Amino acid sequence: MRRQAPIVTLTTDFGLRDPYVAEMKAAILSIARDVQFIDITHEIAAHGIVEAALALESAVPYFPDGTIHLAVVDPGVGTARRGLVVEAGGQRFVGPDNGIFSAFVTGGPWRAWELTAKIYRRHIVSSTFHGRDVFGPAAAHLARGVRPARFGPLVVDPVTLPLMGVRRGRGAVEGVVVHVDRFGNLVTSIRADDFVDDGTIEVRIAGGRLPLVGTYGDLRPGRAGALLGSNGRLEIVVREGSAAERLRARRGARVVVWRRRARGGRPSRT
Repeated sequence: MRRQAPIVTLTTDFGLRDPYVAEMKAAILSIARDVQFIDITHEIAAHGIVEAALALESAVPYFPDGTIHLAVVDPGVGTARRGLVVEAGGQRFVGPDNGIFSAFVTGGPWRAWELTAKIYRRHIVSSTFHGRDVFGPAAAHLARGVRPARFGPLVVDPVTLPLMGVRRGRGAVEGVVVHVDRFGNLVTSIRADDFVDDGTIEVRIAGGRLPLVGTYGDLRPGRAGALLGSNGRLEIVVREGSAAERLRARRGARVVVWRRRARGGRPSRT
């Protein structure tokens, strides 16, 4: 039976104007010629580690086991920051240790190794392009069957992004906006399992109170509301408009999910 070509996904902030993506793919193909490339996105905002982490969180669950995810959004390239190979959820990840893999090393079983073995990188390594010279070759060697433990020592403390969490208080769950998508939707750190929707939920942001709805069509055109997006995160939206512009909110803005106070009573915990 013919071996199925290994899948390598790519997520970067390189864009497509410059040859960087092509150079990285060429470095991989020079080692493993039968890989199947899937471009998740190369339009992450420059240095947008949180945006890249969210893109991976959204896309990775739909790939088959054994897929290799190469993610390079690396403002710390050339510094002492580590490079990683991560195994989690039947998938493998290669990239810088800067929080880009937060979604996969904060829940469920995972293992990580530092990329230190020089045999699995290009002979000459640029201090400004580890995507081509370190991470790309590592992904290629994984595709050829090299075990992750061969790349270097175990890592037990990978960097995670603090913005990805929530705080709980009496009757409320508090998070922040972690991403603004191209439609102006405000993606938050609050997930579906952080609260229970019992029909009394409202969302507070930028001094206003918004209803929690099921989909965009539940709002009148131009009206703002909150809903659970396709990746399971709470989003602040404006139907046929931009929540970012309407609410003048950006990444880091405080968001609170609140259970409305019943008459004569106190708000209960969400």
